[in-house]
Amino acid sequence: MLQEALAVWTKIYAINLVRYFLFSGVAYLIFYVFFKERFAHKRIQKKDVDKEKIKAEFKYSITSLMIFAAMGIVIFFGKKVGIFQIYSEFSEHSIAYFFFSVLAAILLHDTYFYWTHRFMHLKWVFPKVHLVHHLSNNPSPWAAFSFHPTEAVIESAILPLMLLFLPMHPIAILTFLIYMTAMNVMGHLGYEMYPKGMLQNPIGRLNNTSVHHNMHHRLVNCNYGLYFNVWDLLMKTNHTKYQEEFERVAASERVEIEPSPVNG
Repeated sequence: MLQEALAVWTKIYAINLVRYFLFSGVAYLIFYVFFKERFAHKRIQKKDVDKEKIKAEFKYSITSLMIFAAMGIVIFFGKKVGIFQIYSEFSEHSIAYFFFSVLAAILLHDTYFYWTHRFMHLKWVFPKVHLVHHLSNNPSPWAAFSFHPTEAVIESAILPLMLLFLPMHPIAILTFLIYMTAMNVMGHLGYEMYPKGMLQNPIGRLNNTSVHHNMHHRLVNCNYGLYFNVWDLLMKTNHTKYQEEFERVAASERVEIEPSPVNG
C-alpha cells in the first residue's frame, strides 16, 4: 500500500509540475523575457519584479505542489473505498452533466476561495498562513502556487470536498484543474491583457482581471475573489479605485519608436 501511495504521489506530482511549468513558465518567457518590451505598456506595476522574490515564489510553489500531490493520494484511496464520487464511464452520466460538473466545480471553487481567503486575512491568521503569498507584492507568474504549507492544504482541500457530493469524470477533473491553473497564472501575470471598457459591460465586470488580483497583492485588504467578481461585488470588498486602475492599464497603448535618422 505504501509503494502504491508513493507511485500515485510521484505521478500526480509530475503532472502538477508539468502544469506549473507549462502555464507559469510559458507566461514568464513571453512577458518577462522574449516580448518584455512589446508588452511593456500593459505592465500593471512599472517596477521590475525582484529576482530574489521570483526564486522564493518558485521554491514555495514547488513545495505547494508536493502537498497538492499528497491530497491526490487521499482522493485516490478515497475513491477505492467509495468515499469520493469519481466515475470512469461516460455512460454513467450524460454529456450535459459532464459540462455541468466542470461549471459547478468552477463556481464552487470560486466561492470556497473567496471565503477561505477572507479567513486567511484575519489578523491572527494572516501572518501564520497567508503572509508567504503576500511576500510577492509585485507578483510574477511563478507566484501562482507560492503558498505557506498550511495554505497549500487549505487550497488543495477544495477538490476532495467537492468530490464528496459532486460526481466527476477524471477528464472533467483535469479540465477544472487546467482552468484553475490558467486563471491563477493570469491573476499573477503582472500584465493586463483584457480590453479597455470590459468592466463597463454587465457580463464583463463579473470576470476578474489581472489588475484585480495584482491590487490585492499590493494593497492586501481588498479584491479577494478568484475567477469572478461576484462575491467582491456582493460583499463590497472591491477596492474603490479598482475600475479606475483597470482602465488606466487596459487603455495604455504601445508606443512605436521611430528609428533615429542617420547623420552624415
